[in-house]
Amino acid sequence: MFRRRLTLSLGLLAAVAVLEGLGAAAALSVAERQVERGRVASDIRTAFVELSATKQRLRTWVAQRQQGAGADTEVREALQLDMRRTLERLQALSTAAIQLDDSAATRDEHLRRRDAMAVLAASVSDLEAAVDAAEPLAPGADARQAWQALTAVFDRSQGRDVRQLIADSVAREAAAVVRERAAADASLAWMRSFWLAMALTLALLAMAAAVHFARALRRPLTHLSEGALALQQGQLRHRVPVDGVDEFSAVARSMNTLAAELEVHRAREAQERQQLEDQVAMRTIELREALDALRDTDARRRQLFADISHELRTPTTAIRGEAEVTLRGADRPTEDYKAALRRIVEAASQLAGVINDLLAMARSDIDSLSLVKRRLDLVEPVGEALAQAQALAAAGGVALHGDALPAGHFFVLGDAQRLRQLLLILLDNAVRYSRPGGEVRLVMKAGAQAGQRGRTCCVEVHDAGIGIPPHELAQVFDRHFRGQDARRQRPDGSGLGLPIAQSLAKAHGGRVELLNGLQQGTVARLTLPALEPTATALAA
Repeated sequence: MFRRRLTLSLGLLAAVAVLEGLGAAAALSVAERQVERGRVASDIRTAFVELSATKQRLRTWVAQRQQGAGADTEVREALQLDMRRTLERLQALSTAAIQLDDSAATRDEHLRRRDAMAVLAASVSDLEAAVDAAEPLAPGADARQAWQALTAVFDRSQGRDVRQLIADSVAREAAAVVRERAAADASLAWMRSFWLAMALTLALLAMAAAVHFARALRRPLTHLSEGALALQQGQLRHRVPVDGVDEFSAVARSMNTLAAELEVHRAREAQERQQLEDQVAMRTIELREALDALRDTDARRRQLFADISHELRTPTTAIRGEAEVTLRGADRPTEDYKAALRRIVEAASQLAGVINDLLAMARSDIDSLSLVKRRLDLVEPVGEALAQAQALAAAGGVALHGDALPAGHFFVLGDAQRLRQLLLILLDNAVRYSRPGGEVRLVMKAGAQAGQRGRTCCVEVHDAGIGIPPHELAQVFDRHFRGQDARRQRPDGSGLGLPIAQSLAKAHGGRVELLNGLQQGTVARLTLPALEPTATALAA
């Protein structure tokens, strides 16, 4: 649209300029034609005057010839040639005058000129014959009569007065000269006025176009400049106002589209940068946690070494002391040696138990990341643990029962050997801290994680033993912690079983809880995350 207006304006200005040029050319052509007509009329007038003057000189030559004053024939011939040439020039000028202006207003003038030229041509022809025949006058001849005869030849032709004819022609041509000069001056004046009018018109049109386009361009150019500055400053939400459907509106829409795309790219870049920063933060947290885990592992390893040195020192010292005391004295009865050996066996058994506990603790601390997890039915390690614990229960006079274990309903992701070890610790504690004749019962059931989505598998070991005082429940998972009742019931314990069990449970994503029974005894509850049915079906 704006391009169309600009094209129309420039086309109008060009048309006015072309029109001015054409008008100037036409006016110049008219002026040149008027000037040329004036020059031809002046030349015709001059030719008539020259013809009259040549005719007078030729008359003078004839008079000299008649008077015998020694007139030269070459002069006569030159004058006659000059008259003929003047007539020829008059003919050519007359033809040019007709070609320049053959209007109705000048047609009578052309006819009169041709008529005068015809009379003059006849007069010149008669003069040439009379002049050629002119001779000096005889003595006694009448000079007056000769002069009159000569005058009749020079002044009249075809019954017309040649002098008056030439005078009228000169006057007519002089008037034509004045007329053509006035016409030429009028044409020049008109051409000057036309040029001034056209120049003024062109200037006014140019000024009007300049004012119009200045007003039309100011607002869109201002908006585009503001939009470009906003883009330069990064203000991608800025939008250039779009008014109409002209070229500037198209540019504004393009700039707005560009700004929108840049805004989208910037938002995407910011999002990706934020995601990258989040990932870096997460990796940093993971690295920090890994470092903390390494530090914790190192601390646990140091604690483990301290535990090993502490736990192994007492039974080792007891064995060594018993052996030294037995060997230091004189020969003793066999029963004394047997009693000493029994005490050494008991200390060795205690030492073996401590070594097993420490090895289990070492595995839970150091090898927790080396679990070989697979999809398995929790019924399998539960059944194996029950079978191994039956011997312990029989030795302690405790009845161990397990509810019916339906296979195919309790699937977990775990290490079967470690789960069996964990369950055996719970069963061993239940048997150890039960009174002879007591009962230990294992129950399996499904449940849900508190505050989370997903199913769980729950294994509970119920006993009717000595129980745990409420104020000691928060400490039972601390290493080497043993309550007063527990130390009285089993003085040989190390206090490492439950911490090992809790470590193994956490390694499988679960937990171990100890609760007091409804009437007496303790409930040890193992909770593990169960595989979803869909995952189970896919795995099957």
